Amino acid sequence: MSNPVYLAVDVPQIETAQALAQKVKAHVGGLKLGLEFFCAHGHHGIHEMAHIGLPIFLDLKLHDIPNTVASAMQAIHVLEPSIVTVHAAGGRAMMEDAKAAAGEHTKVVAVTVLTSLDEADLAATGIGGTPHDQALRLAELAHSAGLDGIVCSGHEVAAIHRQWKDGFFVVPGLRPDNGHKSDQKRIVTPRQARDDGASVLVIGRPISRADDPVAAARAIEATL
Repeated sequence: MSNPVYLAVDVPQIETAQALAQKVKAHVGGLKLGLEFFCAHGHHGIHEMAHIGLPIFLDLKLHDIPNTVASAMQAIHVLEPSIVTVHAAGGRAMMEDAKAAAGEHTKVVAVTVLTSLDEADLAATGIGGTPHDQALRLAELAHSAGLDGIVCSGHEVAAIHRQWKDGFFVVPGLRPDNGHKSDQKRIVTPRQARDDGASVLVIGRPISRADDPVAAARAIEATL
């Protein structure tokens, strides 16, 4: 992949999303479309964004019983996404069925620990240990289930990469030097994540909410 940056187009208005993507398409490698966009526009919206000419990452974070997740995967075949997310917490059988049902050219990656969660947040849900510990446990489970890779923060990607040499690693929660954290708690710079083994760098607000999105995207691209 020549440019590992996937722009997180986390806006509900399709015209705004298209305008932003058109502006920065020469400086990113793909578009990440999440639940907000998908719930607002469905298949039609994904088809419209595909006209931009960049790979589409559908960040749906599927998490349900195995049969339901497999059926959802089959329902999005026609969209030909390059990447789709499921939750590793859904278990091995769910992940196996998700991968089996995915399109031939779609990478299925499992979300480990959201970058908005810290140790106290995990403890409140009954999970002991640090986010790092939990991410490594879930990465091992995703690997054994035959998935292509995982989603983790930049704090865990180096350790997981050492255990899973040929894995495909998606890292969100990235901020350039001196960038605002916002609601993210475990962040690193795009350069650090790339050096530590990230395959895809998901970057949203540092580009989409910049005064000059093109300049922001170019500045990030220059660090890689």
